Amino acid sequence: MRFTYAESMTDPSYYVPLAQAAEAAGYASVSVADSIVHPKESDASYPYALGGDREFLEDKSFIETFVLAAAMGAATSTIRFTTFVLKLPIRPPVLVAKQASSIACLTGNRLGLGVGLSPWPEDFAAMGVPWSRRGRRMDEAIAVVRGLTSGDYFEHHGEFYDLPPVKMSPAPSEPIPILVGGHSEAALRRAARLGDGWMHGGGDADELDALLARLAALRAEEGTADRPFEIHAISSEAYSADRVKRLADKGITDLIVGFRWPYVKGPDTEPLARKIEKLERFAESVISRINP
Repeated sequence: MRFTYAESMTDPSYYVPLAQAAEAAGYASVSVADSIVHPKESDASYPYALGGDREFLEDKSFIETFVLAAAMGAATSTIRFTTFVLKLPIRPPVLVAKQASSIACLTGNRLGLGVGLSPWPEDFAAMGVPWSRRGRRMDEAIAVVRGLTSGDYFEHHGEFYDLPPVKMSPAPSEPIPILVGGHSEAALRRAARLGDGWMHGGGDADELDALLARLAALRAEEGTADRPFEIHAISSEAYSADRVKRLADKGITDLIVGFRWPYVKGPDTEPLARKIEKLERFAESVISRINP
């Protein structure tokens, strides 16, 4: 079992020392959040916070995802960086491929590309991308990113993107895992059909079990059940070494753990030293018992 340390919406100066502390403590990965803009007015809701309230995001600091991954990568040597999740269809996929390839090359293949759909039309509007047919755009974007990060000549002629044969250099020496996030039927099927893994956004244990069962069924339908597949999940059971073993038996490969509730209004007032103390305590009580 691998463990991912999750921290977001905090003092930007904390991220590098937190990544260094997580690496030293035995975490396999650090999650890297994504947010572009916060609209002054919106009718949209956030699907992973209680009640869908998105006001907690106002004035929260988000360093651009690839910039933050590169900064943490330059200050570490072994820990992986997993975008959780990059809003792929609002971005030009050719540029995403170049950014992802560059970080993978500079960090020795330490990037996991978690991707998903933004739940907010305002993100699409701000980036000049239509909200309609966003799922189909996402599918094409995944194909473009995967093809261009391969290091070979790649061409694509689709509904949204049209590329003649082109090649990017440098290319990572290993494929960049593309992990699809989301709980909807469409997201689960996309993960089963196109992804190297799936990223869970949180929820109760019964919901997670139902999502895992549906994902397994879809992988069987899509004929992808036998290929390597990462499952990144959030669970209250992750905080007990004995229960972690049960999660592994369900097929979960990576557990995402955090030590504060981020969906609150106002700044994060927890000091850096306290954050490091919490992640180290978890490593001593759980990670060291699971991965001695």
